[in-house]
Amino acid sequence: MNKVDTNSDCLEYEILWDDLTVGEEIGQGSCGTVCRGLWFGSVVAVKVFSKVEYSEEAIQSFRQEVALMKRLRHPNVLLFMGAVTSPQRLCMVSELLPRGSLFQLLQRKTSKLDWRRRILMALDIARGMNYLHCFSPPIVHRDLKSSNLLVDRNLTVKVADFGLSRVKHETYLTTKSGKGTPQWMAPEVLRNESADEKSDIYSFGVVLWELATEKIPWETLNSMQVIGAVGFMNQRLEIPKDIDPLWISLMESCWHNDAKLRPTFQELTERLRELQRKYTIQFQSTRAALPENYLLKG
Repeated sequence: MNKVDTNSDCLEYEILWDDLTVGEEIGQGSCGTVCRGLWFGSVVAVKVFSKVEYSEEAIQSFRQEVALMKRLRHPNVLLFMGAVTSPQRLCMVSELLPRGSLFQLLQRKTSKLDWRRRILMALDIARGMNYLHCFSPPIVHRDLKSSNLLVDRNLTVKVADFGLSRVKHETYLTTKSGKGTPQWMAPEVLRNESADEKSDIYSFGVVLWELATEKIPWETLNSMQVIGAVGFMNQRLEIPKDIDPLWISLMESCWHNDAKLRPTFQELTERLRELQRKYTIQFQSTRAALPENYLLKG
């Protein structure tokens, strides 16, 4: 992270706890609780970090990162509005998206998502992540998964819950939750090696698998078994045979064991756009083949 003059920047993003009205809980993360809130009449999401008190270093690091987040502007990145940064209370305020997370959407199975919609959602995520990776300095998510991807009214997907590694680390040490969710983590991360942008690419491959199957990754294994299977035995999720071969090759390229050989989000965006063109042409030719009276009824 760039060194930021946190004292002057503080004023830009600092929100007073007393200005927030915190309502019902709408989500539980590995290091905090997300609640619906009101801030000067606007409905917002308030993420309250769960540790009782944070070290001065963690708060300093938190302030630097939120000063950076305040500069982020992209249609596929959750809009950050501000933060409360006192040692006793650490929380972040962002826009509230009505449909919740992509994980919830896929597991509810109430919205029938056709392949064109799934490709659009994958493109949203790739574009948001590409923006974060191309930022100066690059922002590595480190916890990319479907429950950290939020969906708005129009089914646009936005990347959320990135950064804040120091605060998250301190929180993990004091909670029973362990360290995040291994089902989405790259093998090198599971082996405790250093993570970079390419570790996010692996996680994106798991999200592509979820979009294709609407299943929960490694559902039958516990965390330790996932760490063993993926981190040390080079196993990957099973891919159903009936999925488009282009989608399969996208997933497999993200899961390359040699992180350097995984694509960038820029490359993934281009490949997803090719897939999008293919499905658009298919859709148009199917419509053209339908009898006119059928289309009028629809």
